Amino acid sequence: MTMKAVVLDTDDRFRLTDIDQPTPGPGEVAIRVRYAGIQWGDVLVRGGHLPVPRPFVPGFEAAGHIVAVGEGVDEDRLGQQVTALTGAGAYAEVVVAPAALSFDTFGVDLRTAAGCGWAAPTAYDLINTVGRVRPGESVLIHAAAGGVGSLAAQIAGTAGAGRIVGVAKDAQRAAYAARFGYDQLITREEFTDAPDQELFDVILDPVGGPIRETNLRRLAPHGRLAIYGNLATFEPVALSANDLLMSGKSALSYNSNLLSRTHPDRLAESAREALQLVAAGRIRPDVTAEYEMADLAEAVQRLADGTTHGKSILRIAA
Repeated sequence: MTMKAVVLDTDDRFRLTDIDQPTPGPGEVAIRVRYAGIQWGDVLVRGGHLPVPRPFVPGFEAAGHIVAVGEGVDEDRLGQQVTALTGAGAYAEVVVAPAALSFDTFGVDLRTAAGCGWAAPTAYDLINTVGRVRPGESVLIHAAAGGVGSLAAQIAGTAGAGRIVGVAKDAQRAAYAARFGYDQLITREEFTDAPDQELFDVILDPVGGPIRETNLRRLAPHGRLAIYGNLATFEPVALSANDLLMSGKSALSYNSNLLSRTHPDRLAESAREALQLVAAGRIRPDVTAEYEMADLAEAVQRLADGTTHGKSILRIAA
């Protein structure tokens, strides 16, 4: 049986085509996809930063219904409405995903659930597991208008943060991010040029490069720098363990993709906690753009160019 899918070919182009429908193996489920989340991993795959064989069906976030289960998976899950974290294949009518990383949506509609994707458990872990935000603490969030940043600000609020400051690339993005509970928003230029006055207990850093060095200076004693990306540059930043020790500061990294392979149960628990916050109306992903399958190339390019705010999704089925 064949199905529609978007394939990333050897020439770095996305093509809508027909391919064979996948069958779930042991510990897997097959999901008929309604919506798929578009994320930064798509930019990295297209640019060759993630080693995957071509042709390749990208897509790392799916929302839909389980239509088949593999060996070892409870057949009662057939028909279940889920959102799933996948290693590939979500830009297709049917995707195979690990059963352990396919979660009940707790009543959240599929469009919104697709907007949660990897960003929701990532934001949850950055605030609660890596940053360990305590009531009254101050939090600085870079990429404040992005999918992770916008959710992290809201989750920091649920954790009782006393002050939440966001850093956006420009004034337009800062204005957009104002809807997510920040106490203050500044541009990246303002952050870079400002004297190192206000210190923060927790800083979320997906940027890297000189910004990472500035972040270390802006940490309060016993502050935690949560590193989860390199949007600006892949060039390494040298950290002095002795300097960190003397100030009680910590630099901690978070890699959700690695966590999905080493401790999927931990990632699953964080995803469920985040989804329940969404279901309770305490946080929300902001789906700002919806594309057809044939328009994926445009969507990924806009993400790469930084011209999108919030979350973009791909509509797979009507």
